[in-house]
Amino acid sequence: MKVTIQDLTKKFPGRGRKAAEEVTAVNHFNVEIPDGKLVGLLGPSGCGKSTVLNLMCGLLKPTEGRIFFGDEDVTNLEPEKREVGMVFQNYALYPHLTVLQNILFPLQNRKGPERLTKAEMREKAEEAARLVQIDGLLDRKPGELSGGQQQRVAIARALVKMPRILLMDEPLSNLDARLRLQTREEIRRIQRETGITTIFVTHDQEEAMSISDVIIVMKDGEIQQIGKPQEVYDAPRNLFVAKFLGTPPINTFSGSVRGGKLFIGENAVLEQKGIPDQDVTVGIRPEGFLPSPQGALVCGLDRVEVMGRDVSVVCTHPACQNPVIRAIVSAESQTDPDAAEVRFDLKPNKVFLFHNKTEERIL
Repeated sequence: MKVTIQDLTKKFPGRGRKAAEEVTAVNHFNVEIPDGKLVGLLGPSGCGKSTVLNLMCGLLKPTEGRIFFGDEDVTNLEPEKREVGMVFQNYALYPHLTVLQNILFPLQNRKGPERLTKAEMREKAEEAARLVQIDGLLDRKPGELSGGQQQRVAIARALVKMPRILLMDEPLSNLDARLRLQTREEIRRIQRETGITTIFVTHDQEEAMSISDVIIVMKDGEIQQIGKPQEVYDAPRNLFVAKFLGTPPINTFSGSVRGGKLFIGENAVLEQKGIPDQDVTVGIRPEGFLPSPQGALVCGLDRVEVMGRDVSVVCTHPACQNPVIRAIVSAESQTDPDAAEVRFDLKPNKVFLFHNKTEERIL
C-alpha cells in the first residue's frame, strides 16, 4: 500500500499560566512512501517522528494536511477503520492472557461480515506466530517471556489482521544490544516476507540504516533529507544530517577555500576548484583519512585504539570542532602509537563543505 502525506502539520496548544505560543510538532511534512517498502523515520528525541506515526494511525488529528493510503483519503477516518498495525516501544501486551490470546485479540473484536470463525481466527494467529517464530510459546503468559519474545508477540498481534500499513514506534528500545541486533534482522525478514509497507521510528541511526529501504531524517518537526541510507550517508544535504549519521560521528573543522584550495588551519589539504573564496565548515568522515608520511593534514597524535580489523587513530588539530578527531584506518597502516604527530591525506569523496551561516552543503 502506497502512503502519501501532503503538507502534514500538527500544532499543540501552549502550556503554562501565560498564553504561550503553540508548539509545532510536525511542520509541513510531505512524503510519498512506495508500496511494500520499509521506511526508517529517523531523528533525535523530540523531532516529531512519533507524532507523525500517531497522525498516520489516527490517534491524533492533524492541524493541516492530508494522509492517503493508496488513493483513499484517511485523514478523518477513525483509527479502527484505517487497517493499520501498530507496534509500540512498551509492547502493550495483556499480562493475564496467553501469547495465543494476545495475538487473537484484534480478530475477536471484529464485527459483522468481517468476523471470523474460531477455527479461522486460530489458524491466522498460529500463522502469525510461525512468521515471528514464537509458535512454540502460545500457551505462555507475557511474564514468562524474554523481552525479545514479548516484542515478537506484539509484532504477531499487529500482523494477524494483515494490516495495510505497519507502524513501529521505537520497537527495539527496551532490548539489550544483542537482542536489538537479532530482532531488527527479524523485522527486516518479516517485512520482506509479508510485503507490508512498514514505517519504523527510531533515534538510532545504525538501526535505521541497517534495515531500511529508505530513511527520512527529521529535525524540529521538518524533513531534512529523504533517500536510500547509503546515498544519504554519502551525500548529506546539510551539516545536521552529516553529523547525525555515522558511527563514529563525522569530524568537523573550521576551514576556508582560498585560490581553489581547501585549507584546514594552515594546511592546504585538497584542491577545490570552482568554489569561491570563503570560510567554511569542513566535515570529514572517519574513514576519509589516509595515513601518509607526506600527508597534507598534520595532527597531534593522542592514541591509537586497535579494534582488530580496523584501527582508530585519535588525534587533535587546532581547527577541529570536535573534542578529538577519530580516524578509522586499516590495521595494516602501522601507525606508530609513540609518535608526536600523524599526517593524513584525505579521500575527496569523504570530505564535505558546508556554509557557515546556513549549514547547507556546498556542492
